[in-house]
Amino acid sequence: MPYADAFDALARIADALERLAPKPSTEADLGVADAFVWHADPDRLEPIANVNRVDIGLLQGIERQREQLLDNTRRFANGLPANNALLWGARGTGKSSLVKAVHATINAERPASLVLVEIHREDIPSLPRCLRILKDSGRRTVLFCDDLSFDQQDDAYKSLKAVLEGGIEGRPANVVFYATSNRRHLMARDMIDNERSTAINPGEAVEEKVSLSDRFGLWLGFHHVAQDTYFAIVEGYVAHYGLPIAVDELRREANEWAVTRGARSGRVAWQFIQDLAGRLGKGL
Repeated sequence: MPYADAFDALARIADALERLAPKPSTEADLGVADAFVWHADPDRLEPIANVNRVDIGLLQGIERQREQLLDNTRRFANGLPANNALLWGARGTGKSSLVKAVHATINAERPASLVLVEIHREDIPSLPRCLRILKDSGRRTVLFCDDLSFDQQDDAYKSLKAVLEGGIEGRPANVVFYATSNRRHLMARDMIDNERSTAINPGEAVEEKVSLSDRFGLWLGFHHVAQDTYFAIVEGYVAHYGLPIAVDELRREANEWAVTRGARSGRVAWQFIQDLAGRLGKGL
C-alpha cells in the first residue's frame, strides 16, 4: 500500500475511534463531597476531600466582616434570600480564609447543607456552563473565585456580569457567588483613569466595567491590622496548637517577623507560626 494511502487509512481509523469514544461527561455528583474545584476544557468538578482552611475562631480583627458574611451565608443555606459578596482589600488579611471558614461553620451547624465550589480566574468565561451543572444538582452552593480582577482588553468580566444580574437566565436560585479581590472595583485605578482620559464620554467609558462590582450586594473591606490585633492572632495560634513559648518572647519574635516583612496581617502571622512551630519541633 502506498505511503499516502496508508496515512489516509490511519487517519480514517483515528477519526472513527474518536467518534466512538465516550464524550467527557459534564454531569457531576455533588453528593460525594462538600467542596469542589471547577476545571474547564474539559468541564469537570474535582472533589476536594480536605479543604485548606483555618478555624473561624482563629480569624481575629475581622469580627464585623465575619458576622456579616456568616449571616448572609446562613440565610442562603436556609433557603432565604442572600447577596453575592465581594471581599476586597489588602493582601493576606483573611479574605479567602473567611470564605472557607464560613463554609465549614455552616456545615458544622447543618452537615452537608452547603457546597463550596472554587472557580479559577482564568476559567471565568466557562462560568455559564458551570452554573448549569450546579443548577441541575439542586444543592445550595457557594461559588467562590479567589483574587478576582480584570486587566485592559479583558472581556471575561462580561460573563460574570451577565450571570450576577444582567442575563436573561441570571444566577440560579441555589447558587451564590463570592469573590475576593485586592481591588474594590475589580480593575486597576490606572485602567479607569486611562479609559476616562481617552473616551468621548469619560463617564460612560468605564461605567460597564466599574458597575460589575455593583452586582455584589455585600461589600466587605479588609485592611492591615493594628499591632494589638496582630499579637492576638499570633497568641490565638499558639494557644490552639499548644506551642511552648512565653508571651513576652512570642511578641518580640512576632514583631520582628512583621517588621522584616513590612506588614502586619493574618497571613504574616500564620507564616510566623509555621516558622516558630518548625523551630520548636512541633507539628501544626
